Amino acid sequence: MSLSGRPPEERSIATIHAALDAGVQLIDTADAYAKDHTDIGHNERLIAKALRGRRDDVIVATKGGHTRRGEAWELDGSPQHLREACEASLRALETDRIDLYQFHRPDPNVPYAESIGAIKELQDEGKVRWVGISNASVAQIEEALGIAEIVSVQNQLSLEFTHPLAAGEVALCEERGVAFLPWSPLGGISSASAAAGRHDPVREAAEAHGVSPQQVALAWLLSLSEAVIPIPGASRPETIRDSLAAAGLELTEEELAAIAAAGVEPTPTR
Repeated sequence: MSLSGRPPEERSIATIHAALDAGVQLIDTADAYAKDHTDIGHNERLIAKALRGRRDDVIVATKGGHTRRGEAWELDGSPQHLREACEASLRALETDRIDLYQFHRPDPNVPYAESIGAIKELQDEGKVRWVGISNASVAQIEEALGIAEIVSVQNQLSLEFTHPLAAGEVALCEERGVAFLPWSPLGGISSASAAAGRHDPVREAAEAHGVSPQQVALAWLLSLSEAVIPIPGASRPETIRDSLAAAGLELTEEELAAIAAAGVEPTPTR
């Protein structure tokens, strides 16, 4: 809704309202979801506008630690930047406390403990209700849990990227009672419409149940663990409604096994 090629604002707001009307209780964003460095906080401001009068109906999660230089994405996990980013997000979201504040991505130039500690301080000051992390390895998840009460881990996970299953990230979250929030659960912005249907077992299950391949892919993710809560993106009301229907889709054990076998485990970038 806020990157290059963004839809009209009216459609974006209608999509958010459709999600709320359908029972969505978690909306995820980040300060860096914008066209470029001049537009930081665009998605947060858009969500705040859409939620006026309905703020109590939903948990809003945002992230800090990514910066933009032009259209490029850069990292800044320094305590000073995270504090400044949090303050800016509070203003953009029109709130005095962020429901869930997540460290967007580890910064190799800043000790991980310092970044997590800075967000813990913001929580202690009442500016953040819950702390989460994103793009974190098993070791980083364990390190963060030793510093703060981490409630969520937002990592990439889809049929196009199953590394978190093999690496134990999902299993660790389930063991520790932490929500695992797969980003790009349908394969990413540029390929979500086609990625799910690229796999024969997904197409076959979709045809058998009379649903979209995207619903099947999301239902498979939901079957992995009670800790897994996919966060599919959407820019149209009908898209988010279709994704939400995955919660009621029951796949057979045979279908789930075939879909799992079709997953891809590329080398992780984090």
